Amino acid sequence: MINFNGDIVSHDASLLAQNRAFLYGDAVFETVKIAGSKILFLEDHYFRLMSSMRVVRMEIPMNFTMEYFEEQILFLAKIKNLEISARARITVYRNDGGYYLPQNNTVSFLISAESLDNTLYSINQKEYEVDLFKDFYIARQLLSSIKTTNKIINITGSIFANENGLDNCLLLNDSKNVIEALQGNIFMLKGNTLITPPVSEGCLNGVMRKQILALAKKIENLEVVEEVISPFDLQKADELFITNVIKGIQPITKYRKKEFTVNLSKKLVQKLNESIF
Repeated sequence: MINFNGDIVSHDASLLAQNRAFLYGDAVFETVKIAGSKILFLEDHYFRLMSSMRVVRMEIPMNFTMEYFEEQILFLAKIKNLEISARARITVYRNDGGYYLPQNNTVSFLISAESLDNTLYSINQKEYEVDLFKDFYIARQLLSSIKTTNKIINITGSIFANENGLDNCLLLNDSKNVIEALQGNIFMLKGNTLITPPVSEGCLNGVMRKQILALAKKIENLEVVEEVISPFDLQKADELFITNVIKGIQPITKYRKKEFTVNLSKKLVQKLNESIF
């Protein structure tokens, strides 16, 4: 079942026939975590979605308020008995009409949801190895910082990682700097400095990225900066980790021959759970 424009319906192939999200990638989306009948970081998700719609010049419906956004997601979660812990995705796409030039600038949305095992965020203690994905690069532009349904680089990068026995890959921009992982933002600890690339480098303007930046700035004797990360910097790092709203923090334990600690990751996960629950 999905929530299609406020109605609970079964999956229907007719939704794809003239769907511009399917035909042209003319859509934006948000993935949220539900915990105890609450959408975590609701305001941040809502405003990022609104900003994304404006960037791609979609018409924002008058009723598409933050309260409506929340109500529609939790409505589906309740119907599917997923209120305790779940992930939900809302996809907003331009309605049928036209080819590359839309003939109808109004939008529709659909919401899907599935259960998650844990309400609290936790650290995965298993080995987690990454490497660079260099087949394609991400442009340093505004479109790279929003979540659209054009994720072909992430898809091909995921296939590359699977073929090479990696848990994830790090993506590069057109200046060959490291900007993010396949499924989240990247953070690097060097000494007492925590570094993440600025959004202007082409990385996703992540919701969890924002939370971690705020929490890290409260840790005594830790400097937090947004700076360019080159591939050479990774070898000098003490710790690397990936952030997104579903997993929270995923420590990287190995990059090529370099192995990393997970001490700051553990501290930040604890502070993250305290701030939420």
